[in-house]
Parts: sequence; C-alpha cells; structure tokens
Amino acid sequence: MSTGYIVFETGEIFEGEWIGAEVETSGEVVFNTGMTGYQEMITDPSYKGQILTYSYPLIGNYGANGIDNESGSPSVQGVLTGESCLDYCHFEAVGGFSDYLQQHGVPGLTGVDTRAVVKAVRSRPTVRAVITKNPDTVSFEETEFPDGESLVPSVSVSEPHHTSGGSPHVVLMDYGHKHSIYHALIDAGCSVTVMPYNSSAEAVRGVNPDGVLFSNGPGDPMDLEEQFENIRSITKDYPSLGICLGHQLIALAYGASSEKMLFGHRGSNHPVKYLPDGSVHMTSQNHGYVISENSLDSTPFQPTFINVNDKSVEGMKHKELPVETVQFHPEAHPGPSDTHFIFQSFIEALTTGGRKPCTTASL
Repeated sequence: MSTGYIVFETGEIFEGEWIGAEVETSGEVVFNTGMTGYQEMITDPSYKGQILTYSYPLIGNYGANGIDNESGSPSVQGVLTGESCLDYCHFEAVGGFSDYLQQHGVPGLTGVDTRAVVKAVRSRPTVRAVITKNPDTVSFEETEFPDGESLVPSVSVSEPHHTSGGSPHVVLMDYGHKHSIYHALIDAGCSVTVMPYNSSAEAVRGVNPDGVLFSNGPGDPMDLEEQFENIRSITKDYPSLGICLGHQLIALAYGASSEKMLFGHRGSNHPVKYLPDGSVHMTSQNHGYVISENSLDSTPFQPTFINVNDKSVEGMKHKELPVETVQFHPEAHPGPSDTHFIFQSFIEALTTGGRKPCTTASL
C-alpha cells in the first residue's frame, strides 16, 4: 500500500496508507464511535459530502456483504481508519472492506492516528480536509468541496416508486433515506410510496396515503428552507413521523431554529431520556445539527426525548396533531433496537386516527 495524507484546512496533516480507490477527495471530517456497522455507515446517505473517521480501530474484520447496505452505494467522500483488516472472516462476506471501497471509487487511509484526528475534530464545529498523495500541493482556495444545497437532491429519488403491501399506506419523503427505514415500514405490513424530497403537498395527496414519514438525510436543514411551507402543509393533513433530518425540517417548518453542533452525535451508544415516563434508551445517531431548545417555546411542539449527555432535544410531539419526530434512528441499523416502539406508535396513529399528545414535560 502506498502512503497517503489527509490535510486539514486548519493546518494539521495526518499520514496513513491508502485503501480503496487511490483518488483525491475533499469533504467535512466527522467521526463515528460505533464498534460495528462500518458498511451501514458508509452507505448511509446522511454522510454525503463527509470524510468518515472510525474511532473504533478494527475495521473490515468481517468483510463486506450484499445485505447491509443502507443505500445503493457508499455516500461518504472518504474514510479514515486506525486499522483496516485485510484478512476478513464472515460467512456472509463477499469481499474485503478495501475491495468494496475500491469497487465504488471511494478513497481511504488506514494506519491513521484516529485519536488525534478525533481530538482535532472535537475542537471546532466544521473541519474541512483533503485526502491526497501530495500534501504540499493542496490549496484550499482552489479545492472544490461538496455544495451543501446539492447534497439532498443528489441522494433523493427523482421519481416516486411504490411497493404494495398491506395497510396502512405510508409516503416516505426521501431526503436520503436509509433502506432500514423503508424495510421497517414494510416489515410492519405497510404499503410504501417513496417520493422525491421536493414533492408538493398536492402530489402527496394525489397518492392518498394514510400517513407520511420524513426521512433522514445529509447537510444543513436550512438548505431546504424553500420546502418548509410544503412540509407544514403535509403535516397538517396527515399523521407524520420525522427521523433525524426529517425531525429538524418539521421543527423548522413550524418556526423553530437549528444550530450546528460542535462535533455532532454519530454512533450507536447515545442515551436518550423519554420524558413521559423517565425511561432511558440507547440509540443510534448520525447528525451534526440540532434544534435549539428555547426555539420550541414558540411552536406547537413539546419535547419528548432529551439527550442524557448534553440535554439537547432528541424528539418532540405536536400538542394537537398526530405529528411526532425523533433525532435518533429507531430502525437501529447499526445500533440498539430500544426505540423501535417509535415505529409502532406511528403505525398506531395511522390506524386509529392519531393519539392524544403526551403530557407536557420540561427539559
């Protein structure tokens, strides 16, 4: 393997050995604390435009397979690992991790001091970088970084597609949905129509759903400001569930505000507290923005979940309408399945005409 480098916009340079495709790339550097699920992570569309650092050192030990993808191909700009296992072993594996990256044109570095990378990323809200073979030639003035406003359009379907199942019928608004969200609905017996992120309220009404799920996706939710009025109209017409970016978009559509986190929540071990009964659940998360706590006061929403570690808003519920949202991933791929009841609650709202709001709880 040849030597490669990742050059931070702030001046730090980290050395490693190439894995995957030996091509230069650029993006925002983020890190994930999960111990498993590396294939699900790189195929999660929410990572579009980002260079993913695995803080767990052993990556690739069970290879790559054909069943764990969260989208049709990797969404990351590149990956950084402390150790990349070439001698994988798993009965479902069809190839190695580096081979998988190579197949899809994704560059990576292994043997990187990921502890130092994570420390650098944790010190500032946004860290842009370039993976290259020639660090001396990197010019950030000339480097093209992924355009935030193009991220969601690049991972959303361009045309609706429908999967017949049972009842109820759910529209999945696609901002870059994970396949596991779609499969969670199918497994619950739903018929599902996946629709482009910019589908109008009239288009949604045209397929006559029982409810709407607003998916996860990449980037700053304010990049989709032109969709807010449309989102508000849809949620007033149908029982709705928002997940991750979908949670943020619904909150913003009703007048809340968002902010960039210092280094985000990315991993499968994030504890959240369910305010109605005080129970704590472990969750899988992947986001760099959060809804500002105080901004909910001027909206018809009340918080339902908070993050145990930093007290950030992790979920909310409309006080009158059957609209709920969560910042984390209840489908749990990868991660714990503690909060799968969120899907059950949503299906119940579709079949019973909506539930009563939970009792008010303060942060």
